Amino acid sequence: MPHDTPIACRRPRLEDGAAIHRLVQRTGVLDVNSCYLYLLLCREFADTCVVAEQAGRLCGFVTGFEPPQRPGAIFLWQVGVDPEAQGQGLGKQLVRAFLDTPGGRRAEALETTISPSNAASQALFRAVARERGAQLAASEYFREEHFPAGHEAEELYRIAPLR
Repeated sequence: MPHDTPIACRRPRLEDGAAIHRLVQRTGVLDVNSCYLYLLLCREFADTCVVAEQAGRLCGFVTGFEPPQRPGAIFLWQVGVDPEAQGQGLGKQLVRAFLDTPGGRRAEALETTISPSNAASQALFRAVARERGAQLAASEYFREEHFPAGHEAEELYRIAPLR
């Protein structure tokens, strides 16, 4: 993907679900979920999801939802950037666009989970907290034994207040 072509973020459409699924597979690092789930997110959770396009091709996405047990929070479930589009600040651009979705504008806190070895995601969320002038707190969420063998623990990162 040419680095000089602008990247535009928008709300996802149903047909973006399959493209997100393929992008997740291309990253080689994200947990690959069923295509059905990505289609469902693009249709039923479009108010809390964002896709990025460059030169007419999907090059990034954020999926998320508003957790029913924690009103006032928005949960960023997965962020993915095409390997060819990395190094352009797209991850931070996508998180900003995610916080500007209808669900994000209602939120007082941004939550996500990050594995202890994922330094890039930790740095991204520290930068978002600094940019927002908010506090970032990390706590236990899913331990390794909650997963099948081979998956790290996931810590809950919470950035608040967003406003």
